Amino acid sequence: MPTTRRAVLAALPLLLATARTRSAGVTGDTLHLGASLVLSGPLGTQTAAYAAGSRLCFEAANARGGVHDRRIRYTTLDDGFDVQRAVQNTRRLIEQEQVFLIHNCTGTAHTAAILPLARAAGVIVFGPVTGATSLRQGHERMLFHVRAGYADEAARIVRQLRELGTTAVALFAQDDAFGQALLVEVKKAADAAGLRLAAEVRVDPKQPELDAAARAVAVAAPQAVVMCTAGGTFTGLVKALQATAVRPTVYGFSVASADQLVRELGAAARGIVLAQIMPSLANRSNPAVNEFLALHEAQAVGTPPSASMFEGYMHARVLLEGLRRAGRALDTDRLVAAFESAGEITFGKFALHYTPQSHRGSAYVELAIIGSDGRLRY
Repeated sequence: MPTTRRAVLAALPLLLATARTRSAGVTGDTLHLGASLVLSGPLGTQTAAYAAGSRLCFEAANARGGVHDRRIRYTTLDDGFDVQRAVQNTRRLIEQEQVFLIHNCTGTAHTAAILPLARAAGVIVFGPVTGATSLRQGHERMLFHVRAGYADEAARIVRQLRELGTTAVALFAQDDAFGQALLVEVKKAADAAGLRLAAEVRVDPKQPELDAAARAVAVAAPQAVVMCTAGGTFTGLVKALQATAVRPTVYGFSVASADQLVRELGAAARGIVLAQIMPSLANRSNPAVNEFLALHEAQAVGTPPSASMFEGYMHARVLLEGLRRAGRALDTDRLVAAFESAGEITFGKFALHYTPQSHRGSAYVELAIIGSDGRLRY
């Protein structure tokens, strides 16, 4: 048998799996979505807010009769930020729960690890909570982004540092795929802008030696520290820095929850600058913000509205728009086509772009500072 023919036959099962469309999870009156999320551990509180925002949107849609007369069911499973558990959970969701789509899963390494499963089953991974460039390079038909990438956030942070005349910047990162994804983007942006990096300090996110890390940062006497981390590791380093002589301005990515920072740091959260990849909740002139806040007030959610909750809401809101455009006869091919033909989807100044060549979503980034009242000031 010729070599070329053998190669084609060997690849045929993969090609067929890749081309497979899916309608599992779609019934006459229900659309079943799912995700493996970080619902426990240092990032659990923040991720729960993403899920709460998505549920708020889905429940509002269900109260109006659903999408094309289908109510949305959203099943979430906790992976504790463990990649293997995320893979196991996703396999269960696809094979046993028979979900139509993976919505708003969390983690860079986790998303990369579940993509082969989703691709083979014809399942779309929509709006993962990651801005990693590695997941935006090339074109992945079954992956749609909503939030801006970490490269967009890093470029905005570095531009701010340059505009302020900051000359000594330290980097602090958790030493895993997530931290590395942030770290790489800050280094690229700093190099492009000619910004000097005075120090780079990493910690094991599972057993972070934060006092030692704070001392290492202090030795560099930086004017600013860019935090390539989130959750308890972020707040832990800020607390540890309070025991040193340095008082740098702290910058963080959007994955750091302002609500968690205020709750755990109190007055020490004042002055922390965070990249934000969604419009300000103070701007009710934005139709999506106004809609979210009105629903939050009407449904008495039980927790205050937050940037993380709004992000989860917007991921769900964008998905609903794609489902609406896809029509009643729903499968993955029709949903992909609906998004790829959309071009631009806008919610006020918040715009997302989808084409057959790019599923990038939004590039929206602005900076906000935590004020004395614990609120973000844009």
